[in-house]
Amino acid sequence: MTGKISMCIWYDHAAREAAEFYAETFPDSRVDAVHLAPSDFPGGKQGDELTVEFTVLGVSCLGLNGGPAFPHTEAFSFQVHTDTQEETDRYWNAIVGNGGAESQCGWCKDKWGINWQITPRALTDAMAQGGDVARRAFEAMMPMQKIDIAAIEAAVRGEKS
Repeated sequence: MTGKISMCIWYDHAAREAAEFYAETFPDSRVDAVHLAPSDFPGGKQGDELTVEFTVLGVSCLGLNGGPAFPHTEAFSFQVHTDTQEETDRYWNAIVGNGGAESQCGWCKDKWGINWQITPRALTDAMAQGGDVARRAFEAMMPMQKIDIAAIEAAVRGEKS
């Protein structure tokens, strides 16, 4: 890890599996290194995989195989900005279809408990406009799970979908 900052994400002994999935799913993603524990540690033994350095969409991460002590919450999520419905569908379906779960408003959770926001730029652009455009886009988004770009664009135009 060469940058000044990276994210450390706690896993219940599945950091490499998660990192490999992210590398297969997202561009500019890879498993960079796997490090074994130099001695026993709480929840593990010498020689177990302790940390996994990986990159997701260009962001440096460190997966720590710390065990079940600290489960993930929605207080942390990866937000992935998408440009098309096809890209939105691809990422959403990969995460949910690999043992994950759907949530509301573009949020889903992967099988390791990490929360993801699959957020089309059409939505963030509409929200940035403020006023009635943002209100209509927001109201269109609220009942959605995966974001429907066509419905957001219709709301921006003031059309009912």
